[in-house]
Amino acid sequence: MKKNLLVILFFVLLMPLAYRAGAQGCAICTKTAAGLGDKSARGLNGGILYLAAIPLTLLGTIGFIWWRHNKNN
Repeated sequence: MKKNLLVILFFVLLMPLAYRAGAQGCAICTKTAAGLGDKSARGLNGGILYLAAIPLTLLGTIGFIWWRHNKNN
């Protein structure tokens, strides 16, 4: 239990660093999308959603398995 708490604390402390690095990409995408036409902007948005789907699906699956495992205990 103590090990799990340390791992969670480690990731919580690293989250602000990841947020700062990821926030830079948002500004670049916004400027790029503003200069594109309507069809190209939709394609860019679709690409962003496509790239976000894989990590979100993995996190959701891991969370569901964890929840189901803890529910049975």
